[in-house]
Amino acid sequence: MRGGTISGRDRYQVRIRKGGRLDIPIISIVDDDASQRIATARLLRSMGFAAYVFASAREFLLSPRLSDTCCLIADVEMPGMSGLKLQEELIAQGNTTPVMFMTAFPEDRIRDQAMRAGAIGFLAKPFDETQLLECVERALARHGTGKGRGDA
Repeated sequence: MRGGTISGRDRYQVRIRKGGRLDIPIISIVDDDASQRIATARLLRSMGFAAYVFASAREFLLSPRLSDTCCLIADVEMPGMSGLKLQEELIAQGNTTPVMFMTAFPEDRIRDQAMRAGAIGFLAKPFDETQLLECVERALARHGTGKGRGDA
């Protein structure tokens, strides 16, 4: 099969590169809460995404996944570098990966700051999986790897 798309699980698309190699959207999750990281990654993997987890913003910034992440899901409050500082750092580096936030302590001021800086979503924990997947779908559409896109 040369170029084009095939359906992923449910409504998501997986791109096929020339030579038949699958190009599965990579979602990176940055959260200091291990149970939240694992649960979110498990959900995304069940939907056919490649999900990678990081315990800190610094760990993500130093990882090889930085360059191929299609959507970043970050906790707002983390030790060391917060999710908002991570977003600022990515913007300063010229990285245009869509970012969405999750937090156990939703504050309008923080949400507004994140959204003004270009966040694709801001979810309060515990969030509904449908809300998460809708945000991921918007992020992938913004990134250019969303539903219905294939190799040109």
